[in-house]
Parts: sequence; structure tokens; C-alpha cells
Amino acid sequence: MTEKTDESKNEVNKLVGISSDLELPSGVRTKATQRLGNVGTHDALLALLGLAAKESLSKGERDLALKYARKIVKSGY
Repeated sequence: MTEKTDESKNEVNKLVGISSDLELPSGVRTKATQRLGNVGTHDALLALLGLAAKESLSKGERDLALKYARKIVKSGY
């Protein structure tokens, strides 16, 4: 793996942790989900789908994750 790929995976993992941390305010989780969608990699796509399936998140947060997953799919992944 390249260093760039490792950095991307680390960023995705950190953002998933923030997006799914129910102790954080929903606004912070939402910003992390948006940032995850902007990463635009296959790993980010899988992470967003995982967030969308997470029942502990609000419906709005799950819908947002699906929105960004759809955006990544449309871009070619």
C-alpha cells in the first residue's frame, strides 16, 4: 500500500469514529459524515454504508450517510 492510501484509511477510520460517537453533539457527527463523503474513496463509501445501517444514529444522520454514499457511487466508485 502507498502512504497516501494509509493516510486515507486513517482519516476514514477517524471520521467514522467521530460520526458514530453518540457522546458528541449531532452537529459534530454530521460534519464528520460530510467530511467522510468528501473523501470520496471506496473505503469512505463502505464506511458511509456502515453508518447508514447503524440503528443507534438518528434517521437524519443515516439519511445523510446514504446521501454521501450515493454521491460517491455517482462519481464512479
